[in-house]
Amino acid sequence: MSQLNPEIDHLLRRAGFGSSAVDAEMFRNMSPAAAVAYFVDYEGRPDDVDGRIGRPDHAQVATKDLFAPDIDIEDARQRWLFRMVHSRRPLQEKMALFWHNHFATAYSKLAADSGTRQAAKMLAHKSGVLRGPQGQIDLFRQYALGNFRDLLIQVAQDPAMLVWLDSKSNTKAKPQENFGREIIELFTIGVGNYTESDVYAAARVFTGWSLRGSDDYRQDEYGDLNAYQEFEYNADQHDTSEKTFSFPIANGSRTIPARSESAGIQDGVDLITALAVHPETARRLARKFWNFFISEIHQPDPVFVESTAAVYLGNRTEIRPVVRHVLTSPWFNDPSMRYARYSWPAEFVVRAIREVGWQGFSLDRARSPLAAMGQQLFEPPNVGGWPLGAAWFSTGTMLARTNFAATLAASQKGFLAADLQADGGTPQMLLASMLDRVTPAPLDSGPQQALMSYLGAAGTWIGSGEQLDTRAAGLARLLVGSSEYQLV
Repeated sequence: MSQLNPEIDHLLRRAGFGSSAVDAEMFRNMSPAAAVAYFVDYEGRPDDVDGRIGRPDHAQVATKDLFAPDIDIEDARQRWLFRMVHSRRPLQEKMALFWHNHFATAYSKLAADSGTRQAAKMLAHKSGVLRGPQGQIDLFRQYALGNFRDLLIQVAQDPAMLVWLDSKSNTKAKPQENFGREIIELFTIGVGNYTESDVYAAARVFTGWSLRGSDDYRQDEYGDLNAYQEFEYNADQHDTSEKTFSFPIANGSRTIPARSESAGIQDGVDLITALAVHPETARRLARKFWNFFISEIHQPDPVFVESTAAVYLGNRTEIRPVVRHVLTSPWFNDPSMRYARYSWPAEFVVRAIREVGWQGFSLDRARSPLAAMGQQLFEPPNVGGWPLGAAWFSTGTMLARTNFAATLAASQKGFLAADLQADGGTPQMLLASMLDRVTPAPLDSGPQQALMSYLGAAGTWIGSGEQLDTRAAGLARLLVGSSEYQLV
């Protein structure tokens, strides 16, 4: 694997999940501008990754029965990892992960409410096999770089969200505040920019936004696989009175007018539109994109926040121009911002698989380690999402990362030895080649000397198959488990 341009190597870690051998060939002679366009303008490439599940030259999946990721949450977790490893559209999967944390929705509550099959279906269903609406994660893929205002409307009508934040019990006699609060506090303008009366008004706006089950829907885990729940506007449960807010709704007015029951769904559309175009929503998303794409170590530059917010508002809440602006900005390309973000467990696992190798490796072996690292997909701890940054790390979670590094490296032992044979003439050559393949933050002299000592412990170096068989995998284990590899 040849050394990539450092700017492109940085882009691969931030906009994707690191560099595989195939990526190295693809991006070696590509300009940074062309590489950004490759990531951002992905619709021209096929979304064919699910059809490659089961191919022997890809990572593997395992299941106790028939692999059924639309209705089995453990299989769904493997399918999503497979997509992150092998998708031709890495930024689409990266943004789906971002939105999964932004609109954090947990399987466990859905399963308690609707049964395990329906809960998995609400989160992970991909249209085309079973009947029913697409799952929430596929919704995030569809709107990964789409219009944020439209995404908010879709999320407000998403079955998983309607169960998660109790919207289905939001009636005019007893308005339920959970969704109204979170769409203001967490999904858009944020703390300090609203009042408690806004929350109550928002709850009344969304009265009647509910769920209906298909004719064959049963609220248990053994019902028809084609049964489903979908959004329904229940007009007779809508509060028709006017609702007043502390911020503008439209044309300078802070009030949503009284409407008939049949027209009342427009209340929610009006509020969502007002929240989406609010300047504080623009700034909040800009700060989140700073943390996700640029740095969690450095505080957001106010100039970045304002310029990114302006792109968002100037493009009527379209996300694609915003992300293109971020990835081409001087802040993103500042060398001091490289390795200035802490790797989420899912990012760590997928990047390690892509860089070390996946031959014969079952993604089922990553599920329990991911949970031990603090990130079980489809199970954020609360509506605020996962604690990010340095909060990912503790003695236990770092041990889980190093143990996964050992498991993965051991599974690729023979493949690594074969791949690196031509570069294994000296310990220095082997280490340089491995650092070209596995990309931790730059190592200080101390860790480099420790790695050379590890190679020296193999005795007089002759680059034999036996030496490569043990030391190549050992190097991969040490590098992936190092503190430098936990940064992206």
